[in-house]
Amino acid sequence: MGFYDQKVTAADGAEVSMESFKGKVVLVVNTATGCGFTPQYKDLEDMYEKYHEAGLEILDVPCNQFAGQTPGTDEEIHEFCTLKYNTQFPQMKKSDVNGENELPLYTFLKSEKGFEGFGKGPKAMAMSMMLKGIDKDYKNNPNIKWNFTKFLVDREGNVIARFEPTEDMKKIDEAVKKLL
Repeated sequence: MGFYDQKVTAADGAEVSMESFKGKVVLVVNTATGCGFTPQYKDLEDMYEKYHEAGLEILDVPCNQFAGQTPGTDEEIHEFCTLKYNTQFPQMKKSDVNGENELPLYTFLKSEKGFEGFGKGPKAMAMSMMLKGIDKDYKNNPNIKWNFTKFLVDREGNVIARFEPTEDMKKIDEAVKKLL
């Protein structure tokens, strides 16, 4: 099973097949409304506005698995994102990205690109320290570590990269631009 075989549920309850994104570059992001990384919504929306007509799709998958930072209903999450960040990209139903109830899409994405570290800098060090207290073996499993982890999928459905929330959004923008 590949990327185009996956399906998710949109916030409005409609089924969304990844097959509908054939020929497009897709950035899949697990998001949260009350996280220190939540301002990345602005960067994501900027990227969407800049590249959507060239073939970029962003899939927003709200998730409440990380410190309960997405407590609202799907409607409340959508309202927050559209009012605060003017998001226009598709928002999915709040879902799990790890564990027994994780979306099969995330099972696939994690099997294609595992965790490779948080990089360097203060945010990376802070994430590493925090995760050591939650999961001593966090470096050795592919699980999503926190909100705003991003997977970049090319026009053929290949998972090209995984970006942790600590990654500079400019680097992600550059990676997207190369695939368009």
